[in-house]
Amino acid sequence: MDPSFSYHNGVLHAEGVSIQTLADTVGTPLYCYSKNALETNYRAVAAAFADRDARLCFAMKSNCNPAILSLFARLGAGADVVSGGELFFARKAGIAPDRIVFSGVGKSKPELATALHEGIFQLNIESESELRLLSAVATELNTTANIALRVNPDVDAGTHAKITTGKYSSKFGIAFEEVPNLLSLATNLPGIKPQGLAVHIGSQITRLEPFADAFTKVARLFADLRGSGYPLTH
Repeated sequence: MDPSFSYHNGVLHAEGVSIQTLADTVGTPLYCYSKNALETNYRAVAAAFADRDARLCFAMKSNCNPAILSLFARLGAGADVVSGGELFFARKAGIAPDRIVFSGVGKSKPELATALHEGIFQLNIESESELRLLSAVATELNTTANIALRVNPDVDAGTHAKITTGKYSSKFGIAFEEVPNLLSLATNLPGIKPQGLAVHIGSQITRLEPFADAFTKVARLFADLRGSGYPLTH
């Protein structure tokens, strides 16, 4: 258990405050978060990447609490959003557009337009149909969309079947072998600027090996694509 949470005389406390007292004061259901725990963990991740040109983005699908978003914004975090609503809350919390990545499947035309109006850092593209739709929206708005192609590396994350997203059977992302052709298309579509590759293999993963497998495959693909002349940056 995080040191910010501990038991005293059989009662759970958060940063020294009794959860029972909080429940008696504000009622239930009660959601209690520790600012200390969130900040400590964020700083640990940031320190691990201190010598890298990395942009840390909080996955808002895990929690859209405005206080938490504002805390991460003050710490310098970006946001990974999966809907127009999450994009709205990220901006309202003070997260700069150039620190926002729009992931997720099924992005609507209005959501794509909003992302382009905001000038976010990147949209992660899931399919050819989404790529073509984004090109049409960007052309209509006379702007350019920065994109990454979400690669499906066909790696088993070893987590629950319902939250595994990196196997071909999961139907998420672009099949590994199809990425070069789709990147070629993206390079030639109006209003599209390919700048990277993205990967997501699942949630609640408790071992490092699946990440190592996925990142190794994607890094090799990235190197091959750069070697073929594509100006990918990340």
